[in-house]
Amino acid sequence: MPPRRSFCPPSSLRSAKLPPLSSAGSEYRTVAWWSPEGSSPIGDETEFRPAITNLTEPVLLIRKNGTVAAVRGGTLAFSPRSSTAESYPVAGFAPAVRPEDLGDGGFCADYRLRYAYVAGAMANGIASTRLVEEMGRAGMLGFFGAAGLSLERVEAAIEQLEGSMRDTPYGFNLIHSPNEPELEAAVADLYLRRGIRLVEASAYLRLTLPLVRYRVSGIGRDARGRVVAPNRIIAKASRVEVASQFFSPPSEEFLTELVGAREITQEQAVLAAALPIAQDLTAEADSGGHTDNRPLVTLLPTMLALRDRMQRERGYALPLRVGAAGGLSTPAALAAAYSMGAAYVLTGSVNQACTESGSSDAVRSMLARAEQADIAMAPAADMFEMGVRVQVLKRGTMFPMRAARLYDLYRAHAGLEDLSEADRTFVEKQLLRTGIEEAWRSTRAYFLKRDPEQVERAESDPKHRMALVFRSYLGLSSRWANDGDPSRVVDYQVWCGPAMGAFNEWTRGSFLEKPENRRVAVVGHNLLFGAAMQLRWQHLRSQGIQLPMEAVTGYPLEPEALRKALNT
Repeated sequence: MPPRRSFCPPSSLRSAKLPPLSSAGSEYRTVAWWSPEGSSPIGDETEFRPAITNLTEPVLLIRKNGTVAAVRGGTLAFSPRSSTAESYPVAGFAPAVRPEDLGDGGFCADYRLRYAYVAGAMANGIASTRLVEEMGRAGMLGFFGAAGLSLERVEAAIEQLEGSMRDTPYGFNLIHSPNEPELEAAVADLYLRRGIRLVEASAYLRLTLPLVRYRVSGIGRDARGRVVAPNRIIAKASRVEVASQFFSPPSEEFLTELVGAREITQEQAVLAAALPIAQDLTAEADSGGHTDNRPLVTLLPTMLALRDRMQRERGYALPLRVGAAGGLSTPAALAAAYSMGAAYVLTGSVNQACTESGSSDAVRSMLARAEQADIAMAPAADMFEMGVRVQVLKRGTMFPMRAARLYDLYRAHAGLEDLSEADRTFVEKQLLRTGIEEAWRSTRAYFLKRDPEQVERAESDPKHRMALVFRSYLGLSSRWANDGDPSRVVDYQVWCGPAMGAFNEWTRGSFLEKPENRRVAVVGHNLLFGAAMQLRWQHLRSQGIQLPMEAVTGYPLEPEALRKALNT
C-alpha cells in the first residue's frame, strides 16, 4: 500500500517562484501595491500555507525577493507605481470561498441546507434511511431509494425517517414505471397520504398522471396571494425534450383529468398553470444505473440554456434551477460543475461505496477496486422489453454479459418454449438455477401480489411470460448484491458509473482508500472542501500564480481535521 497522504500541502507550498505571465516571458504588470501598517510583519513562508488553505478568509499574495509571500493586514493601493519604499507589488488576490457558498444560495435556503450537495436516490434502498439521516445531519440533502421496493418497505422507511429526521430535510424517490403504472400511482398516493413533501423524479421519458397529481395536490395561495404548492419535485433528466416537460406547467389534459376525478378543484387547475412541474432539475450525465451516457461538459450548458429560455418564456415568479450529476466524485469534478453554473451537485456511485448505503460489504469492496474502464451497459429490469439499459460494474461479476444474452434471447424468440436446448440449459443451470417452470411459478406469485395484470397478460402472451421470467433474474441480481450472497457473486448487478474509478484514484493512499472508512458525510464534506480549494487555486492561477499542483488537489482530510477546516 502506498504511503498515506494527508491534505496538508507540502513544504513547496510555503513559497513559490513566480513564472512569467506568458510563454514569451513578458514582465508582470503591477496594478496594486501592499504596504505594512506600522509594525505589522510581512507574512513569510510559514504564513503561506495556512493562508492558502484557510478558505474562510481572503488571501493576498505579494512578490518579495523572487518568491510569493502571503500577507495579513496592511494597506492596499491600486496604482501601477509604488508610493513608498516599503511597498511590495501585489502578485494576486483570492476571495474567501467557503464550501457552503458553492452553488445556488437560493437552493440551500429553500431546502434549509448548509451545502448545495445532494445524495441521489439509488434503488432497492441502496440510498438507505441511514444514509439519508447522515446526509441531513451533515447539512446536505438525501433521497431514500424507494424504487424496486414494496409499498410496505417504503412506508416503513417513511415511518423511520419521520421519527428520526423531524424538521431536517429529506426526500423520497418516485421512479417512472412504464411496465407497472399501477405501482407508480400507488407510490405517489402513499407519499400524498403520508405527507412526503419532496420527491426526486427519475427515469421519466414523459410525464405521468401520478407525478402531476403529486405536484398539484394541495396547491393554493399563501397570505400574500402567491401561488404555492406544498409538494416539490427535483427532477433528473438527460434529454432536453424531457427536461422541457419538467420546466413546464402541467398539461391541460392532465389537469382536466384530475378535475374530473375530483383530485383537484377547477380553481386549483387554474393555479397549477402558474407553476412548473419542477423548479429544480438535475442534468444527469454519465451516471450509474439509468443513463444516456452524456458528458457533463456538454449537457449542463445545454440544460442551463433551456432554463434561461423557459424562464423568459414562462415568467415564473420563482427562478428555475439546474443541478449537475454524473461523474462527480472528485474535488476537481465538483469545482467544474459549480464553475459552469450548477445550482447544486448530486452524487450517486460514491455513496453506494459508503458504509451507510444499503449495499453489502462485498459490493463495497468490489467498488473500492473499480477503475474507470470497469463498467458496462446492461439491460434494465424495469424497462427490459423497451431495450433500456443501465450502467453497471463489470469487474468481479459476469452480470453485464449474462443480462445481455438474456435480452438477445428475448428478441430472438416468441416464448420460453422456443429456446434451444443449449439456451434453455444456460438459462436454467447458470442463471435461474432452477427449472423454467419453477421459475415461472415463483415469478407469477411475485407479480400476483405486486401487479396482477402482468400475470394475466403473461398467461395469454408467451413472449411476455418470457420477459417476466428474465426480468426476475435481473431484479434478483441487484438484491443478491445488496445482501452480499456469496453464492451469487458472479451475478451481482451493481449500478456504477466511471465516477467510481475516479474516486478510487483520488483516495488512493489516503484513509478513504479503505471501504470501511468511507462515511457518506465525510466523503461529501471532503469533496466540497476540495472543490473550494480547487476554485481558489484556479482564481490565483488566472492571475499568473502557479502553485504546486499537489498542494491543491484536495487530498482527503481525516474527520477531525475536516471538522476544523469546515468550522463544524
